[in-house]
Amino acid sequence: MIDTDIVRRNSVSVIGTGARTLVLAHGFGCDQTMWRLLTPYLQDEFRIVLFDYVGSGKSDPKAFRGKKYSELSGYAEDIIDVCEALELRDAILVGHSVSAMTGLIAAIKTPDLISKLVMVCPSPSFLNDPPHYNGGFERADLEGLIDLMDQNYIGWANNLAPLVTGTNGDAMADELVESFCSTDPIFAKTFARATFFSDCRHLLDKAKQPTLILQSTHDALASVSVGEFVHAKMTASQLEIVEANGHCLHMTHPTQIAPSVIRFAKE
Repeated sequence: MIDTDIVRRNSVSVIGTGARTLVLAHGFGCDQTMWRLLTPYLQDEFRIVLFDYVGSGKSDPKAFRGKKYSELSGYAEDIIDVCEALELRDAILVGHSVSAMTGLIAAIKTPDLISKLVMVCPSPSFLNDPPHYNGGFERADLEGLIDLMDQNYIGWANNLAPLVTGTNGDAMADELVESFCSTDPIFAKTFARATFFSDCRHLLDKAKQPTLILQSTHDALASVSVGEFVHAKMTASQLEIVEANGHCLHMTHPTQIAPSVIRFAKE
């Protein structure tokens, strides 16, 4: 029986009629609407589950617990809860950015629920760890980003959105600014800390599910070397590098990545 409490809590919606199920997990500062440019290419082939993490989108704000959602494992629990609420088995988890890692955590914990992973612009750690790993940022840079959220939340949103989308002053960047600003700052800061200061590198080789990594050629948040690192650590992975600018391939290049997702999901 479907758990309607979880469905309401995470604002779960289901579209499509295919035999296989895709669970789409949005990134930091976003919600399930960010998948709308990709889903038209998938919904004739798959059943698609969309949801919002607690603290994002139209989820139930009363369900937010600071301690739980201060770590990525809390968001991974949301994924597991949604899969169990809908009684899913062998689902394919498509995770954008930080949700590549929350999906990884969920897949390791519940391999019966999640049989494959698609990682869209993943990063297991945004922090540099020389000489063997370049996450892209020094700790002071990320602390400054978090501090800006306290000092000037709107300014923070306007600074970060173009970096994420790889665009500047267009409708997509404006939409992301609006998404950031519509999120309660307490929820956003909690998710931001979990996103930017977590290190999941040690978990990459623990997931045995086949994994497709979709990587932008020019991504200010997760460089090609990060995608290559993830691929090297995950023995059952495939890496596809897409000629693109930005961290949101599902929004900027849906027609390019949809065939790859469909092929991989059907393999």
